[in-house]
Amino acid sequence: MADSTVTPTSAGLRALSHPTRLKMLMLLRLEGPATATQLAQLLRLNTGATSYHLRQLAEHGFIVEDAGRGDRRDRWWRAAHMNTRADLDSRTTEEEAESTEAYLHSVALLYTETLMQFAAEHRYLPAPWRSASTTSDWHLRLTPERAEELVLALVDVIEGWTEADEDSPGADTFVVNLNAFPRPGTVVLEGPQA
Repeated sequence: MADSTVTPTSAGLRALSHPTRLKMLMLLRLEGPATATQLAQLLRLNTGATSYHLRQLAEHGFIVEDAGRGDRRDRWWRAAHMNTRADLDSRTTEEEAESTEAYLHSVALLYTETLMQFAAEHRYLPAPWRSASTTSDWHLRLTPERAEELVLALVDVIEGWTEADEDSPGADTFVVNLNAFPRPGTVVLEGPQA
């Protein structure tokens, strides 16, 4: 992949705000190239709906056709980037703000589904994986500036571990979600509220 990170436009965020598209993109990033039929089976969708969502992802540059695979009947798709970094502060119109909010809702839904799957599997995991896992939270009193410092420091730590054990025996995909925000309902909000 030429560029490992993409920063989507407002229209791109709208495209990613559909939970199915977000899941498809995640699967293509984690599992590698796939056809609409394969993704439909994984996501329990019909192939028509899957093809539609794939076209939307392709239109906004999140995925590309994998020309080295398949034939005229089976189009293979692959992720164009490994990461998405959304610029959530550049919204200037109400439509862009709504796109950002819809995107965040889809991300939260995907994180919640993943956490629920972990909770269901936890007791069946091998002991070393249970020991390595956590669902901890900390409620700190920080200024916005210190909060941003903390987030950037945590991101640096996490990114320092990227591919650290890629070829090690026993290595598997380990999910780290960093959710950092003011506790809802505690900060005076700006602008119109729903």
